[in-house]
Amino acid sequence: MSRGADVMLLLLVALHALLPTIFMDAGAALQEGFYTSNTNCTVDVEATVGSVVQQFISADRGVGAGLIRLHFHDCFVKGCDGSVLIDASPVNPDPEKGSPSNGGLRGLEVIQEAKRQLESACPGTVSCADILAFAARDAANILSSGAINYGVPSGRRDGLTSAASDASQSLPPPFAQLDHLTELFAAKGFTQEELVTLSGAHSIGRAHCASFSQRIHPNVSDTMDAEYGAGLQQQCPPDAGEAVAVDQDQGTPADLDNQYYRNVLAGKVLFNSDWALTSDNTTRQMVADNVGNQAQWAAKFIDAMRKMGALGVLTGDQGEVRSLCNVTNSG
Repeated sequence: MSRGADVMLLLLVALHALLPTIFMDAGAALQEGFYTSNTNCTVDVEATVGSVVQQFISADRGVGAGLIRLHFHDCFVKGCDGSVLIDASPVNPDPEKGSPSNGGLRGLEVIQEAKRQLESACPGTVSCADILAFAARDAANILSSGAINYGVPSGRRDGLTSAASDASQSLPPPFAQLDHLTELFAAKGFTQEELVTLSGAHSIGRAHCASFSQRIHPNVSDTMDAEYGAGLQQQCPPDAGEAVAVDQDQGTPADLDNQYYRNVLAGKVLFNSDWALTSDNTTRQMVADNVGNQAQWAAKFIDAMRKMGALGVLTGDQGEVRSLCNVTNSG
């Protein structure tokens, strides 16, 4: 046998030895239709989650905004592992929920109900992290009247730990300047374009007065439209704090659309982190581009959400599948 044939034979033997590992790694990756292809679950997992989401949003569209925010706040802290859902316990005494960055979380009851139904049909099979990813997609689809819809690769596992300090370090505060926003997003592998794109989620949902009070008291910030600011002063007196909340987008508050970008350019946004997108010529142009093309923004939003949903995921034998979404299996 020639030297070349010997080398080829050795390569084939080595490849054959690696094949189980190669296929195991591929199987551990996220994939669309994971629960159909890799489990014995007889119910349609995504349809079950979608039905629960529709039920809750029909009663209160604000829940939809909460679900999208919940997914973002999960994925940007240690990855999409459902750690934002965990309550305080001896195992996790100060979870992410306790961070000021996670004030006013909404949609938790949606995840709990979807989990209850899926545990009844397929015990120990569907992770809370996947339920949250499906629910955020379904909420975006409903609130955008179908303009935003995408496949969600699944197979995530649930994390075992949750710490408020991680949330405080990773999540963008409402008072952030552009440099800090860019740094936080870059740490997760996101560009400024994706930062601007995902900020469009602020076209839905409500915010407590306390989160932007420094922009309207004692005086309206010069970075805010004066008439808009005066209206906010009426809605949010100095002592309003967490007791009062207002729509983030007062133009089309119930719709996930590109109205947010018009609001940014007009100075009619609540947070400094929203206005900050106009503080640089590059990001200001990105904002203007999104004003001009709703379909283009929706397509970019889909890509950014899919990318976000893959951040730091646990798969295969990592983590666990929780029996209850608000507590790890060890308590």
